Amino acid sequence: MTGPPQHPGSTPTGPALRLTWVQPEDLLGHELRQAAEDGRDATAIAARWRSAGGPEAPSRAGASPTPKTPELRTLAEHLLTELAALPTPLAEAEPTDLADIRTMCPEWPRLADAAVGSGHSGPQPLTWGPGGTPPVPGRGGLGEETTPLLPRLEAAWLGRATGCLLGKPVEKLPLNGIRALARATGNWPLNTWFTAQGVPDALTRAHPWNRRSATTSLAENIDGMPEDDDLNYPLLNLLLLQRYGPDFTTTDVARLWLDELPAGRTFTAERIAYRNLLDGIEPPHTARHRNPFREWIGALIRADVHGWTHPGDPGTAAAQAHRDAVLTHTANGAYGAMFAAAAIAEAAGGRSDVHGCLRTGLAVVPPDSRLARAVRHGIQLAESEGDFDTVVDKLHAAYGTYHWVHVIPNAALLAAALTHADGDFTGSICRAVSGGWDTDSNGATAGSLAGLLAGRPDALPERWTAPLKNRLATSVAGFDGIGFDTLAQLTHAQLTQSQHAQLTHARVTYREARHP
Repeated sequence: MTGPPQHPGSTPTGPALRLTWVQPEDLLGHELRQAAEDGRDATAIAARWRSAGGPEAPSRAGASPTPKTPELRTLAEHLLTELAALPTPLAEAEPTDLADIRTMCPEWPRLADAAVGSGHSGPQPLTWGPGGTPPVPGRGGLGEETTPLLPRLEAAWLGRATGCLLGKPVEKLPLNGIRALARATGNWPLNTWFTAQGVPDALTRAHPWNRRSATTSLAENIDGMPEDDDLNYPLLNLLLLQRYGPDFTTTDVARLWLDELPAGRTFTAERIAYRNLLDGIEPPHTARHRNPFREWIGALIRADVHGWTHPGDPGTAAAQAHRDAVLTHTANGAYGAMFAAAAIAEAAGGRSDVHGCLRTGLAVVPPDSRLARAVRHGIQLAESEGDFDTVVDKLHAAYGTYHWVHVIPNAALLAAALTHADGDFTGSICRAVSGGWDTDSNGATAGSLAGLLAGRPDALPERWTAPLKNRLATSVAGFDGIGFDTLAQLTHAQLTQSQHAQLTHARVTYREARHP
């Protein structure tokens, strides 16, 4: 029996399955944008693609709306290979190898190099306790805390969830839509949850709420923390440390994902890397093979646990985040994770304000990279402008050509929001979300860092934390319905193991120094 020809994946009774973030004809447009951003001359390749009828990259969604011909898909695959072979002039200023990154960062925090230090970032001597013995937790040096760490971790988990939830209903919306929806209910400058109550129908038709989040994330229907990849990845990284310890490898991250992460819960660079793993491609090549999203925000949203479990040790946190990131990301994509991990580790140490945390985050990023320049720009704008809407408008003017999920505009906005809020929790998450782009991810990271600075759960306004009901929904096995207090305890247990390993190393170093 014969019938009309079908595109791959289509059926006689319905349209083809449009699988987001992996189809070659959609990836090609994104890779052309990536080439323009990293300085590769793809003019001839772009002309061939457009002359064949190839589409531009989908502007906001993960797939173009209609299937393409098999011939166009084949052409896209060939052109992706050609694009990968083009050299980038930014390679020297934006390396991916950790050793090269550290060489370019003269202010890299040195605490980890001394195995044990005073808890402050920057070069530290190896400090021994009373009687010439290595320091022990709670007696100066390793593990010394100005405030108890466990409540800080719970505040960080709650802050991450709150900021994420605030941004979920307006994810993917343009900046003018976010502002219009909030203003329609008197919630501008943004200061509380979004609501559909009182918003004119014409406005929601023009700027519809995120369809997957509207039923769980508007003020009138929040009932605990719904599932989100911005919370799934911290859960996975808890599992990572439980199974493999702080010396995990990038391959260990891949094994964990294949065991525990449903493929349908991955997006952008993570979905590409997942597919590459199933195709037999090994890390770190998984980050490069036909992956135009390798400098997007995905690695940054996975960084919190690396920072939470290394309080006052941002250099180690950044190196750990790098091992995680390079499964899926390169260059600026990896820097985003390292920046966040180092800043969060500094905040977890309890000895820096938000501005010191951001400076520490920048210390692990190559200073001439696009991400470092964007973060510095965001900070400078926030310091010089009293009106945050003006800050956001200038950031969108500077970085509006990037995709809304790219790490560079989002890192600039995150740094600007945290700087402008000056450590205030509500100000931090509301500014991060009100700036647009990847609203839930920026809100989550801002909430994590600001939660650490707040110091304890009851320091966060109850209007933010009460609707969460100390309950997290997730598809990560074993965690669905878990409380944020329990997550803080699990995180603290991993930190204790990490510190114990450092202390053991310090004692060995001490014995060798005394008895060569």
